[in-house]
Amino acid sequence: MYKTDRKLLVEELENNGIVDPYVLKAIGEVKREKFIPEAIKHYAYKDVALPIGYGQTISQPYTVAFMTQLLNLKEKSKILEIGTGSGYQAALLFNMGMEVYSIERNISIFSDTLKLFDQLRIRVKCKCGDGTLGWKDQAPFDGIIVTAGSPVVPTELKNQLSINGKLVIPVGDKETQMLKVITKEDDGLFSEENYPQFKFVPLIGREGWKDA
Repeated sequence: MYKTDRKLLVEELENNGIVDPYVLKAIGEVKREKFIPEAIKHYAYKDVALPIGYGQTISQPYTVAFMTQLLNLKEKSKILEIGTGSGYQAALLFNMGMEVYSIERNISIFSDTLKLFDQLRIRVKCKCGDGTLGWKDQAPFDGIIVTAGSPVVPTELKNQLSINGKLVIPVGDKETQMLKVITKEDDGLFSEENYPQFKFVPLIGREGWKDA
């Protein structure tokens, strides 16, 4: 039913500058409608963010594709996602052959998405907790992707990168954020690139916003 819509979305993303063939392939294969509330499934392949309940959203496909492309991933890379949400981002990473870890702070979203992963046979290691603290027991990570806007770059997340690992995170106020790509270089120091202008829900936690 949605196969043509997925194909058209991939073409739209290509036209808007998404060039990573593995990202485009995943978007063409992962069924975004599975991650969206029933009442708004007909918007699944529009290039817009959509509500998933509890004040959270599933990000715009372009944003998901752009952030994933910035990670510059190799197959079987170990990736930490902060903000499991609907599960769509994690599903794309899994489809791309990554080893995916994901943290969600909202227990209701966490429970719903775990059930969905089971139904779709998506093998992602998940936990419920404060994503701003990362997942120290499983570090280091080749990539960390944060799907909520933070006032600062959490030190814990930077410290959990492997050498040449990348952290992609929106940083700014609660209205708009700059997308930052932090790379841990060979000498252990960090370089930074910035891409304006994005809007995400707030990243809540000890090293993020203290409230929504």
